[in-house]
Amino acid sequence: MTPTTAPPAPTLWQAFRFWLKLGCISFGGPAGQIAIMHQELVERRRWISERRFLHALNYCMLLPGPEAQQLATYIGWLLHRTRGGIIAGGLFVLPSLLLLVLLSWLYMAFGQQPLVAGLFYGIKPAVTAIVLQAAHRIGTRALRNGWLWGIAGAAFVAIFALHLPFPLIVAGAALAGYAGGRFLPQAFKAGGGHGAAQASYGAAVIDDDTAPPPHAQFRWSRLALVAGCGALLWLAPMALLMATVGWQHTYTQMAWFFTKAAMLTFGGAYAVLPYVYQGAVVQYGWLSATQMIDGLALGETTPGPLIMVVAFVGFVGGYGQAPFGAALLPLAGAVAAVLVTWFTFLPSFVFILAGGPLVEATRDDISFTAPLTGITAAVVGVILNLALFFAYHVLWPAGFGSAPDWGAALIGVGAAVALLRYKQKVPRVIAACAVAGLLFKLLVPAL
Repeated sequence: MTPTTAPPAPTLWQAFRFWLKLGCISFGGPAGQIAIMHQELVERRRWISERRFLHALNYCMLLPGPEAQQLATYIGWLLHRTRGGIIAGGLFVLPSLLLLVLLSWLYMAFGQQPLVAGLFYGIKPAVTAIVLQAAHRIGTRALRNGWLWGIAGAAFVAIFALHLPFPLIVAGAALAGYAGGRFLPQAFKAGGGHGAAQASYGAAVIDDDTAPPPHAQFRWSRLALVAGCGALLWLAPMALLMATVGWQHTYTQMAWFFTKAAMLTFGGAYAVLPYVYQGAVVQYGWLSATQMIDGLALGETTPGPLIMVVAFVGFVGGYGQAPFGAALLPLAGAVAAVLVTWFTFLPSFVFILAGGPLVEATRDDISFTAPLTGITAAVVGVILNLALFFAYHVLWPAGFGSAPDWGAALIGVGAAVALLRYKQKVPRVIAACAVAGLLFKLLVPAL
């Protein structure tokens, strides 16, 4: 029988314990993390109704940044004001950061050991299949008509053949979406990819007809206050870096680069990875292409948002640059990981805490949603390019002039079939591929 009485509103301490638990068990990428939140918050605890949950999710998907982490921030903010949002979003990230710092150190210290090398030999082709699956998943949701397919194709050509920078592609897609919203509104109407509420699990603390609390109502004064605090929280550490180590230092360049990356994560982590690759691998040389693939594999196997791969990028970059000397390489890496995490996630908190009420006020406003619809379509083409980039480095590690790595190709095809045909979970596929890679290394040592 469906409950007709809402449960008691959770205390801040009860919410704290839940968000900490979520940060430790949120495996499976954004889809798995959102599923866990739905099961716990909508079905089991009834802190929020399904309709309000999906409304929050649909708009978090239109913002730059990791949608699952932003959804947690959004719900925490609705329940317990700004401090609730900071607790929910922060605990979604913190366990993953601590674990990735540890794993990154183990990778840098012992990554060349035969056992570790064998495991990563199998994981690399699995990552290629995972990125291909991401392009398929986002494409089936976002490319609803020929116009959006056209934007996706143009974005692929722009980054693959013309080598245009990712921010320029995002700007072009936004402009195309804005024009589409004006002249073809039905083709560019935002759907969010999650549809409408399908079920009721009983009365909730934040129910369908619950009036927005005072702190969720839009006010220009509050928007200015939160935006100002966010700007100060960005400016203070940046000014400290400038004053102590200078603009050209690795840490300062990381802070500036990942601030820009945070503004471009429309469509989730896979969308911004090409930009991170262009900067971290090609422009700055903080890590190699192989290390980038390995970092994505570690990000897939730890809890928290996949964009936490930036912590690995920061750690490897700080470790390799050795700003504190050869004796303190782990400290240099850990400082860099914390630094890039701060500058990557700070905008996400500002977007929710400052923009949440504004997003509510612009519900169904086509001039607001159409540019983001265009960007989401472009993201599909960009992710497909990323899959090809990974496939090239995995299957032809010595370049096209060499013979392909047939062992990696076989593992990659198996991973793609498991993900796309049999809908297996990502951690299970990565584990199976890691074992297969180790067996290949043991049975065929020349690999």
